[in-house]
Amino acid sequence: MSPTLFTLYSTFLISISGLALQRIHLLSALLCLEGMMLALFLMMSLWAVQLELNLYFSLPMFMLTFSACEASTGLSLMVATTRTHGTDHLKNLNLLQC
Repeated sequence: MSPTLFTLYSTFLISISGLALQRIHLLSALLCLEGMMLALFLMMSLWAVQLELNLYFSLPMFMLTFSACEASTGLSLMVATTRTHGTDHLKNLNLLQC
């Protein structure tokens, strides 16, 4: 396994473990999701370069676009919950309340 692939795999796994273990703040969960998306973007970019097909060069850009949309949606939800609940702690959010 090349050092680049090992670094990308370990980055993705560290982001998943951070998302699973550090679930106190919504901002830390969003940062872990962004780390996962960045690792996936880099892996897809390297995959497209290795295949050398023009068809696959647009896939990383589509994923980066969706990642930016996900980040903006997550930050807007965090701002909304901070304004309504006063904190971004995930344990204080009750999704069943109106």
